Amino acid sequence: MLTYTTIMADSETLECVTEHERILQEIESTDTACVGPTLRSVYDDQPYAHKRFMEKLDARIRNHDREIEKMCNFHHQGFVDAITELLKVRADAEKLMGQVTDTNRRLQEAGKEVTARTEEVVCCRLQQRNMATTVERLQLCLPVLEMYSKLKEQLQTKRYYAALKTMEQLENVYIPRVGQYRFCQIMAENLPRLRDQIKEISMSDLKDFLESIRKHSDKVGEAAMKQAQQHRTFNSAVARQGSAGPYSRPLFTLNGRGREALNGQALDDMVEEEEEVLTAQDLVDFSPVYRCLHIYTILGDRETFENYYRKQRKKQARLVLQPQASMHETVEGYRRYFNQIVGFFVVEDHILHATQGLVTRAFTEELWNMALSKIIAVLRTHSSYCDDPDLVLELKNLIVIFADTLQGYGFPVNRLFDLLFEIRDQYNETLLKKWSLVFREIFELDNYSPIPVETEEEYKLVVSRFPFHDAEIEKDFPKKLPMSQSVPQIYTQVKEFIYASLKFSESLHRSSTEIDDMLRKSTNLLLTRTLSGCLQNLIKKPHIGLTELVQIIINTTHLEQACRYLEDFITNITTVSPEAVHTTRLYGLSTFKDARHAAEGEIYTKLNQKIDEFIQLADYEWCMAESDGRASGYLMDLINFLRSTFQVFTHLPGKVAQTACMSACKHLSTSLLQMLMDSELKQISMGAVQQFNLDVIQCELFASSEPVPGFQGDTLQLAFIDLRQLLDLFMVWDWSTYLADYGQPTSKYLRVNPTTALALLEKMKDTSKKNNIFSQFRKNDRDKQKLIETVVKQLRSLVNGMSLHS
Repeated sequence: MLTYTTIMADSETLECVTEHERILQEIESTDTACVGPTLRSVYDDQPYAHKRFMEKLDARIRNHDREIEKMCNFHHQGFVDAITELLKVRADAEKLMGQVTDTNRRLQEAGKEVTARTEEVVCCRLQQRNMATTVERLQLCLPVLEMYSKLKEQLQTKRYYAALKTMEQLENVYIPRVGQYRFCQIMAENLPRLRDQIKEISMSDLKDFLESIRKHSDKVGEAAMKQAQQHRTFNSAVARQGSAGPYSRPLFTLNGRGREALNGQALDDMVEEEEEVLTAQDLVDFSPVYRCLHIYTILGDRETFENYYRKQRKKQARLVLQPQASMHETVEGYRRYFNQIVGFFVVEDHILHATQGLVTRAFTEELWNMALSKIIAVLRTHSSYCDDPDLVLELKNLIVIFADTLQGYGFPVNRLFDLLFEIRDQYNETLLKKWSLVFREIFELDNYSPIPVETEEEYKLVVSRFPFHDAEIEKDFPKKLPMSQSVPQIYTQVKEFIYASLKFSESLHRSSTEIDDMLRKSTNLLLTRTLSGCLQNLIKKPHIGLTELVQIIINTTHLEQACRYLEDFITNITTVSPEAVHTTRLYGLSTFKDARHAAEGEIYTKLNQKIDEFIQLADYEWCMAESDGRASGYLMDLINFLRSTFQVFTHLPGKVAQTACMSACKHLSTSLLQMLMDSELKQISMGAVQQFNLDVIQCELFASSEPVPGFQGDTLQLAFIDLRQLLDLFMVWDWSTYLADYGQPTSKYLRVNPTTALALLEKMKDTSKKNNIFSQFRKNDRDKQKLIETVVKQLRSLVNGMSLHS
């Protein structure tokens, strides 16, 4: 090829190298796949260029053929020699081939066992390699399987918090290492379902817990209140023991007995008993709450759990705050109610401090404020149904323990103590009702006669119950004390009332001054309302006679004198001086004075009624010609009754007896005058007037006999002056003097009213009817008849003048 190129180069100069030469060079030097673009350039040139190219190509082919022929000719002899040598070797080759074949046959036969063993070795090596690979893969999978097995075990043993941690390790560490395996994919797909299952189980456990604490809240509350009560008792015992001294005053109880100071052994017993009280943690398993809270926190759903818990606890709070309809009937009903509430809030307080944010202080305060309003409304309603002071007192003690318990957990309880002041008023009302029955029973059983004392011991027994001292009575026995049995009984019951009222004031965290004020106010209510009302009702009872009324007046006098001892009694209890600025005074003085005045008024009324009863027995013969010459029987009976009655009145204090005697004489005089002036009485004879005059004379003699000492002169006789002057006017028939001196201060008949005189004269003037007293006058002395008519006219003129003047 290079020779041909050289020849062509020689025949043509370098300047005449045509495009066809270049193309041929490219065809010879390039790869067959790239010939297409080179050949396309031949046809893209001037027309007929491809013919010239074909000519060039044919020439180039012929040139190459000549070179090939030359090369074959040059190597032909060597080829012939080689063939000859090969033919010679052919026989040896065939022989060798037979030997090789035989050797191969024998080798194959000999290697069959080796081949079999080799295949076994290969198979074993393959199995060995597979086993190594399997072990390697199993070593990667075993931790995953172990963790999953551990997860299952934790789920079975309800260790859900640890199970979630195991799931987290499986997902983040173990499963990614062998995630290409199917069982790992199944595990990964199953983990979310297990999480949901744990959530459901933990929520179910929480619901069971909520239901459990709802049922056991009363036990938790009972334990907490018992602990608070023991703590308060222990503190008060220590305080009493620390303040005890030779002059210490005993604290009074309801029955009046003092409480002994506790010794060291008693205090040790209290400490041991206090240590034995179970706490909320001992009674309630809080692990479901902690577990559920941790689970929801890990799952990133803590807010849902918190909202659910708070919502359920609010519902439970409303259920706990609903009282039973019969709660007010027994103290156990109130105790169960308080135990449930305390248990609820003790649990909430524990949750508040044991968890981080499950409940907040604001949430518990909101619950407490809602509960406190409901509790106050419930207690205010149910306590209003209670009419037993002992039950109200036990309710108060429960409220105090309830308040102290919750105050120990940080809840404000001031409103509960404010409620206690309302209940205190109700307690006082129930006490007043109870003591009203006590007073009534005392009054009903009293014999209203002085207390007989046979010996000095009996006297001391009486004065030990009632502050009474009389030097004269203390000398000789037997004697009679002026008051009746009801007086020391009333005094003792007033002290018992003060004890009972004091019981409610204890543990209210109030000062001695406030307690003193409460005791005095409640005692004032007892005296001014209850005791006063019982006395007023007693005085108004129909079966209470004059003797009983006299004894009632004496009794109230002694009770009034004993009021200052009640003042000292309260002072000794509260140690508040009665001279303090804000000390309330007892109103017993006015109470007993009012009762005494009412009894006095009732004496006057009953005495007048008795007089009226005697007056109704009067049976005058108004047309009699002459008098009987002696006083009427009814009037003598009346005077004897008044004498005996006024003898009893000598024991009355002050001027009560004098006032009663004067009132009776005035009423008797008025009743006798009304008898004469009765509109149904149409005529009266002079004999009847004379008989009536005899009765009035007996009344005047009674008045002058001083039935009650203390009257000056003829003061009592003046009660009959109106009757005396009227009767004297008719008996003497002194009309000229009456008419002449009428209106003069020195008139002999100053107390005779013209209207009264005219009315009586009219009754005596009518002669037209039978038994007319003036028939004899008319026959014997017509001038006197004319005088009567003249007097009547003048009296009428006086009456008319009085009416015009008025």
